[in-house]
Amino acid sequence: MSTAKRIAAIFVIFAGATCAWMVLGATIFSRTTDFSESLSSKVASNWGSAQTQSPAAASWTRETRRPEETEDEDGKKHIKTVTSLETVQLPLNSTRAKANLQLEYRQKGLLWYSTYKVDFNAEYAFTNSTPNELLVTYSFPLPAEQAMYDDVKFLLDGVPVDYHNEANAISFQQKLAPGKSATLSVGYRSQGLGRWNYQFSQQLARVRDFQLSMTTNFKDIDFPDNTLSPTEKRETADGWQLQWEYKNLLSGYQIGMAMPEKLQPGPLAGKISFFAPVSLFFFFFLVFIITTIRRTDLHPMNYFFLAAAFFAFHLLMAYLVDHISIHAAFAISAVVSLLLVVSYMRLVAGARFAIVECGLAQLVYLVLFSYAFFFKGFTGLAITIGAIITLFVVMQLTGRINWQEKFARDGLQPAQTT
Repeated sequence: MSTAKRIAAIFVIFAGATCAWMVLGATIFSRTTDFSESLSSKVASNWGSAQTQSPAAASWTRETRRPEETEDEDGKKHIKTVTSLETVQLPLNSTRAKANLQLEYRQKGLLWYSTYKVDFNAEYAFTNSTPNELLVTYSFPLPAEQAMYDDVKFLLDGVPVDYHNEANAISFQQKLAPGKSATLSVGYRSQGLGRWNYQFSQQLARVRDFQLSMTTNFKDIDFPDNTLSPTEKRETADGWQLQWEYKNLLSGYQIGMAMPEKLQPGPLAGKISFFAPVSLFFFFFLVFIITTIRRTDLHPMNYFFLAAAFFAFHLLMAYLVDHISIHAAFAISAVVSLLLVVSYMRLVAGARFAIVECGLAQLVYLVLFSYAFFFKGFTGLAITIGAIITLFVVMQLTGRINWQEKFARDGLQPAQTT
């Protein structure tokens, strides 16, 4: 077979393998995205949804009278006094809150979900600045409807009270003398998914004498957009101790913590599959250069089986990640693919060529290039450096070669085993 026909056949094999990888990658992403929403709902229903905690409130009701103009059947206008009830909020003088977040990952299908346990405790101080005794309603909103709450605490001035719950909040009524203050202590243990927030208000809020202490059991802390960074932070043995402290804050932002995401096996396997043609291109390129320099003629069918061995790596990993960890699936798939290539090329061109040239090339361009996807943010750089080094080595090896002579049809010999 002439060199031109051989190259054309190799490109046909490469194109076919590329199409197969595109189908595999699309299948993996389809399996991931099709079940992502339903699986997320199942995790939320079993574990709990994202939680947004708001501060407690104290309010009282007063009667207001206002004149209102009415018109009778004869068209005569009259003025009457209308009485209505108005809810007045007592000012929140101070907040002392603590939130302990414990991250626990859970896997559903091809995805890991960042679930967490939260232990929340807070004290809120209110003052009756009116000259009258007030019947005050103390209420504490719960952070999520789709959640469970254990060890719920609701105390007024250190005394447990018989609260009732409605509209996703717990509340209690008690009289408060004029000029007196009351401290509402609340707490619970719960669990959520993905993110925990502390929201001062739905709009621009004024916050007085506020302190929130948060502890985590994870190092990779992330503050979402439109949230306040901590005023102090200290790293601990297994996480962080974070502090938000404000004397007189005016802000429309909230406090938030996004749980770190674990390496997702589904999307990662899909990305590696979509990248596979690049790995195969470098491998074919290097094998073609080496065999041409050594006057060894590999038949296009040999390239076909090499491409199939590469594809076996991605196919096996795509379905192993359903049952074992992504790292174990990657290692098993890499070993299987390497064994396929080395054992086959040993029969085609000898043990030395199979182990040294083919084995090392596959280790670099399939295994190491694919493993670069485990390092978020460095994948492109690692692959680029590898490609440049490959180009440099090949250019140095072939710089003095007469390619016209090498590509002569009679310059190639059939592969010989040793």
